[in-house]
Formats: sequence, C-alpha cells, structure tokens
Amino acid sequence: MELLQTDAYLRRIGAERPAAPTTRALHDLHLAHLLAVPFENLSIHLGEDIELTDEALVAKIVDRHRGGFCYELNGAFAALLTSLGFEVTRLQARVYEPSGRPGIPYDHMALRVRTSDGGDWLADIGFGTHSHFPLAFGERGDQSDPGGTFRIEDTADGDLDVLRDGKPQYVLEHRPRALADFTIGAWWHRTSPLSHFTRSLVCSLLTGTGRITLSGRTLTTTVAGERETAELAKDADVLDAYATHFGIALEQVPEVRGRAPEAG
Repeated sequence: MELLQTDAYLRRIGAERPAAPTTRALHDLHLAHLLAVPFENLSIHLGEDIELTDEALVAKIVDRHRGGFCYELNGAFAALLTSLGFEVTRLQARVYEPSGRPGIPYDHMALRVRTSDGGDWLADIGFGTHSHFPLAFGERGDQSDPGGTFRIEDTADGDLDVLRDGKPQYVLEHRPRALADFTIGAWWHRTSPLSHFTRSLVCSLLTGTGRITLSGRTLTTTVAGERETAELAKDADVLDAYATHFGIALEQVPEVRGRAPEAG
C-alpha cells in the first residue's frame, strides 16, 4: 500500500501513524478500527461484487467509507498493518456452528501479527462481537478483554480453538494463507442459501459505550449492557440510520434476497 493510501486509511479510523510497529501500536490500531469501521454484509444484498485484493478492499473501506465481513475487514487490516511495518500472516479458520461442528473450510480469516518488540498476536477485527484488543498468540490461559474472557487452546489435530467466555468460537490453522485462498469461502457466504449472510442483514459497530447494530429494519443500541431496540418502518429512516450511525450513504435500502420489499 502506498504512503498516501496508508495515511488515508489511518484518517478513516482516526488513528495516528505509529512511530514503530510495536505491540502498543497494534493494540491502538485494532481498537480504532473496531470503533470506526462497521462489520456489515450489505454488498451481498445490494448485488455488489466482493473482490479479494488489497486494492479493492482498501478502496471499499477508505474511499467508499464502507465496512465488510471477515475477509474484507481482516484483509484490508492486513494491508494496513503490513504497510506500517508489522509482520502479518493470514490464517484460515472454521467457525463453530450451533451444533458444535466447525463450518466450511475458509469460513473465516484471522491474522497472526508479530510486532517489533517481540509480540506475537492474534488480531481479528472481522468477527463481529469479539475481542477489542489482539489476543496473545502463545498464551494458553484466560485473557481478559472488554469483549469477554478469551482463551486459545491447542487441539488434538494441531490447530487452535479460540474461545470466548468458555464457548468455542472458531478453530484456527497455523498454516499461512494468501488472500486469494479465501475466494471460495467468500463465494460460498455470498451465494449459498445455507450461509447466514445470505439469510440476514447486519451492520454493527462497536461504540465507546457499547454497540449499535442495524439488522434489516431493527436498530439495536447497547449502552453499558442495556439494550434498546427500535423498528424503522420507512425506507428514509433506514437510510438515515445507515448514514447517521455508520457513515454509510446508500441510495436504496438493502433487502434480504427473496424477501419482498416493504413499503417506505
């Protein structure tokens, strides 16, 4: 990524350019990204293409002021971190289903990041509600975070289970992967009727006091653990919510595929 793109990306997330790729810098960038760039799957329901290249992912987040889901968010974050001197490895993961079984291969992308002061971290700003800060990659005990209590455990097959509050979230491989390797997972999540992304709409952002989420026409605001919901009946209200809470300017209200549009 070129210097101007890096500076624009840092402005997008409200972060200063770090003097060095340190652990402190990584922690600050991780949180800043979560507070500025929403986790969202709107492209799937707007008929937009999702191109897994550094250039396309950065352009979507920086130039179009959008968010994305795991491949997009962690893919773009990897490009930013690399441009700032961090050593970044993309890792593939399989997300645990409610049945307790892991999902498809390349179900999720996470990042292993090494810092100049010897840190080795699991960074993941693309899993929706997750840790606010990177997790120590080599730590096998509980790791406290504002997002919960996390733990990384070795599996019998040589992989890693990532748990939140005692519940397995995903199983992670060690083997380095290229961005293009995740094309099949992104395609499946964009097209399969079995994917939860094709069956639901989500746009969610961490805030300084909690989280704000727009799921279709339901706006949920969480402050200090207290949730309030509001139903947005009019298209104009939905579009205003995207613009006001997430900085996303849309010309049409995204609708889940196969669902008849509601009157605005």
